[in-house]
This record gives sequence, C-alpha cells and structure tokens, in this order.
Amino acid sequence: MEHETSRRKIEHLELCARCHVESRKVSAGFEDVTLVHRALPEISMHDIDMSVDFFGKTLSFPFLIASITGGHPETTKINAALAEAAETVGIGIGVGSQRAAIDDPKQTDSFKIVREKAPTTFVYGNIGAAQIKEYGTEKVNSLVSMIDADAIAVHLNFLQEAIQPEGDIDASGCLEMIEKICAAADVPVIAKETGAGISREDALLLKKAGVAAIDVGGVGGTSWSGVEVYRARMDKDKLGEHLGELFWDFGIPTVSSLIECKVVVPVIATGGVRTGVDIAKSVALGAVAAGAALPFVEPAFKGADAVADSLRLMEQELKASMFLTGCANVKALSQTPAVVTGKTRDYLTSRGFSVSDYANKEIL
Repeated sequence: MEHETSRRKIEHLELCARCHVESRKVSAGFEDVTLVHRALPEISMHDIDMSVDFFGKTLSFPFLIASITGGHPETTKINAALAEAAETVGIGIGVGSQRAAIDDPKQTDSFKIVREKAPTTFVYGNIGAAQIKEYGTEKVNSLVSMIDADAIAVHLNFLQEAIQPEGDIDASGCLEMIEKICAAADVPVIAKETGAGISREDALLLKKAGVAAIDVGGVGGTSWSGVEVYRARMDKDKLGEHLGELFWDFGIPTVSSLIECKVVVPVIATGGVRTGVDIAKSVALGAVAAGAALPFVEPAFKGADAVADSLRLMEQELKASMFLTGCANVKALSQTPAVVTGKTRDYLTSRGFSVSDYANKEIL
C-alpha cells in the first residue's frame, strides 16, 4: 500500500506541472528593483566571471535548483534529470523533503539519484521543522549520509501545514530543535521558508540558533497554499479549499524578505526568481545566491537536456545583466547600486527600514 507521505509527494509534483500554482495578487517585488545601467561598462562581456564559492563548492553562477521533489518512485526520473542538468551546468541543487524516505525506506532511491547524477556539485538535503520534533536530531545525519549532502535545509512550511488536513500544526519548540540540529549536524544547516518569507525578527532568532544560511522563500513564486487548494478540491475538502484560497498570497514578498534578512549569515533568494535579471537583482541586494524550483518542473519531465537549456538561458541573462552594470565578477555585482521603489519600498518603510538599509550590503 502506498504511504500517505509518498502519495502526497507525487500529487504535489503533478499539480505543480499542470496547474497554476504561483502567487496571484502579490509579486516577488523584482519589478520594484532597478539596477543602475552603465552606458560605459568598461569591461568585456567575454571576460565576465560569474563563478562563486558556495559552502566549499564552486558554482558556475550563483544559482540553485531549489528543493522540488523525491519520495515516490515516479519522482526518481525527475530528480535524475534535475541533478544531471545541475552537474552539467555547474550549479547547486536541493532535494525535496526526505520525510518520505524516513516513513518508507523504499523511497530512498528517489533521493540518492541526485548525488549519483550530480557527483561533484553542491547538493543539500531537506527535512521539515515540524518533523524534526518527531524524528529527533539523530535522523539528520542519516539524511545527510543518504545523499552525501553538502548541507541540510530545515524547511519552515507552517502555512502549508495549516491548510493541509493532515498538516503538522504544532510549531512549539521548533527553534530549540533547529538549535540542536545546528549543533549536531555534520554539515551546515540552512533555514528555508517555502513561499511565505522570513522576517527580520525570525532571521535574528535563526542566526542565534546557529544556522549557516537563510533561504527566504518569499511570496511571488509557488504558493503551497494554492497547491493545497487543488488537493482540497480533489478530496472535496471545503475547509481546506477555503483556507487555501484565503492564504494563497499570504506572507512577505521575496525582495522585502531578502532585505529584512541581511543579517551576517548568507541569504539565498527564492520565490519568484524567473530570470537571470532576477538573480542579478538578488545579488545586488545582498543575496549570496538565488534559487528557483517551479520553472524546471516541466522541463524535467522532458529530460536533463531541457533543464540544462533553461539553466543556460538564465546564465546568459545574468551575464548580460552584469555586463550592463559594469560588473566583471559576482563580488562587483554584490556592490553595484540597486534602487528600490514602489510597493517594496512602501513595505520596507512601514517596517522601519530606511533607504540606507537596503543600499547597505552589511546590515546587522
């Protein structure tokens, strides 16, 4: 009999592939960010170096395929395509929640395939904050070993959990568990939101707990509340459908969350990143890397070459952005001016941030 967690994983993947699951009324905020154009860039586009060091691994440009899937036999080929493309292009990749492999060890192959297909690039594991309370810290290193991970992400998806009828909605003690994991894990720990963003208040708590990086996972990309709307409709769950619709766009947009979370530890920008220009804007605002998941789901069904083509397009978009801002390397991009206006500026101002806050790359 198919395990409930495994069944849910394939449902999520199929819904993301065929349904509109992105934010509907709230954007990630990248349209509010303007990179200052240099009419005299004074560099050769051919000489631009986009490589970065990321937790001891060199990425060809600062980008990760964010956690997508795993945990069902049919997801193995998807992870294989994603991982092969990540290895070919030279960027990082994360797996979906490894909870399914804990609940049903038969599902481990759907995760192990990632390291098999991406033997040298940065790979990170993944487990939910709600689940670590149940499984304990001893499970964390086993998840790392499962895929020979370079880091482990602890995802914070309480919005989705609140919508699911089977959701884990006891969030008490999670911060303490994250602190224990940071102390016990053999690899760096990344705190990762999954579509509702992370505030300055929580970023400071996570920093104190010992996380090595924060993935803001802001509003503007995939809405897991929206994904749960479709599941609720299939199950004729009226309450779940109502809650999913109501909270479809709930949370902090990606750009605002990125600026809120620039606190000593590296910040990864995910949530609505769709082009290389978005990557450039993220780095200019202080992110060490950007990531995306949804844009690669459909290509992954076609195979590794299709995923690699999508990644190479983003790479060229990033290179053009760097050329037009006169940035010969990623360090220069991280120091280039970025102007923030519109709703993003309004949000940040109302939160007490000044222009100097998001112009300054070293906010404490």
